[in-house]
Amino acid sequence: MKCRICGNQANIRLSAYNTALCNTDFISFFERRVNRTIQKYKLIETNDVPLVAVSGGKDSLSLWFLLTLTGAAADGIYIDLGIDEYSQISFEKSKRMAERLGRRLYRFSFPGLFEKGIGELARIMKRAPCSLCGVVKRYLMNRACVDGGYTVLATGHNLDDEASALLGNLLYWKEEYLHKKGIALEGRGTYLAKKVKPFFLCSEREVAAYAILRGIDYIYDECPYSEGAKSLLYKSLLNKVEEVSPATKIRFIKGYMERVKEEEVRAEPDRCTLCGYPSYAEVCNFCRLFERFGIAESLKIESYEPARASLQEASASPSGL
Repeated sequence: MKCRICGNQANIRLSAYNTALCNTDFISFFERRVNRTIQKYKLIETNDVPLVAVSGGKDSLSLWFLLTLTGAAADGIYIDLGIDEYSQISFEKSKRMAERLGRRLYRFSFPGLFEKGIGELARIMKRAPCSLCGVVKRYLMNRACVDGGYTVLATGHNLDDEASALLGNLLYWKEEYLHKKGIALEGRGTYLAKKVKPFFLCSEREVAAYAILRGIDYIYDECPYSEGAKSLLYKSLLNKVEEVSPATKIRFIKGYMERVKEEEVRAEPDRCTLCGYPSYAEVCNFCRLFERFGIAESLKIESYEPARASLQEASASPSGL
């Protein structure tokens, strides 16, 4: 199998595009496609100052790396949920990327709040751990972006993430969530940050290949609380369909993008009466869930700002590419 671009031995087969590429040309292909996506959908514009939500995984760290490589002054934010060794390793991976890029990394943690562990808290609150985690992360990422003076919040959600979420919402007809799954959600005034997903059209396999070829050190293990999550089942089902009919996932998502116009269906959120941040109810989920635990007093914010790395240093990879 030969590389479609240079004719040398191909290393990566991209069935969705009916092509195969060598390592070097795959990196160029991937970066060009992400940059075109950013430009086409105006995800990050010239004067934007992006903040990247990082988890220590391949998607978020690859996104942070790529944005920095293209010249975006992107800092990172890591939400420490106190999931024992998993959170410790995830943070270390994120911190190493900050050092490699020479960019600031914020760490939000909750000494006291998560002493019992998020699993026990979820049990007390009668919520699934993933649901509780989502409430905390969404609130704090938005607040960090707004309060920190950043203009856009970038997340590493990939094609597989979005397709599985869309499938789940359609199976249960959760129409109220459909408008929230687009490639970008515009901000609102000074209290709701614009959110973008530059990897929206990139498969999980493509992102993983890019991370490996770029020498990105990420955590391989899944969150221990993700076991049994329906999203994993949906991903598995879509992968089976993709094997039989390549490009199914990309067609599924592009069809959704053509049919759902965010501005036509999205209602304007009010403000939470307690914290002043976005909420469709009088009191936001974050305040309702955590007021009883004294989260305002226990929230700890740390900032790591390593020496600035040169573009050449940041882009160097152990693979020699």
